[in-house]
Amino acid sequence: MTVFLGLGIAGIVLLVLSLIFDGILEGLFGGISLLNGLFDGLLSLPVIAGFVSMLGFTAAIVEGSTDLGTAPAVVAGAAAGAGAAWLTWKFSKALMRDDQTVATPRGDDLVGTAGTVVTAIPAGGYGEVLLRLGGQTVKYAAKGEEPVERGAEIWVEATLSSSSVSVRRVQR
Repeated sequence: MTVFLGLGIAGIVLLVLSLIFDGILEGLFGGISLLNGLFDGLLSLPVIAGFVSMLGFTAAIVEGSTDLGTAPAVVAGAAAGAGAAWLTWKFSKALMRDDQTVATPRGDDLVGTAGTVVTAIPAGGYGEVLLRLGGQTVKYAAKGEEPVERGAEIWVEATLSSSSVSVRRVQR
């Protein structure tokens, strides 16, 4: 039972080390492509730590609370460890999923959007407009060919810089 408790504690220590030295084991095995990426992420420190700690603690509980012996305790521990490793792998994949994130909004995404003038725009000069970019309201410097009064609805024609746009009044 002491060996199993030692394995459980070693798994916890390995988990703490994986939090401190994130990516070290992945870097070591990064050049190895096992079966075309089939085991991608299964050789990560959190997955191995989950397996080892669950194997050790489950085997210690089974051996200490039943009269089955060491072999059934190891089998039960390995089954619980495999379950913990699989759950850790799935959870880490869900947390690090990059393919379902929305692209970062860019200034060119403003072209064609509507907004409101907050500081009047003189003909050929600059004023200020409120626009929505990526779900957030942002204020931009705005330039127009014709004067546009405060409160008017505008349409973005072009992005002049990272903080200014060219606009025209919406004709209704």
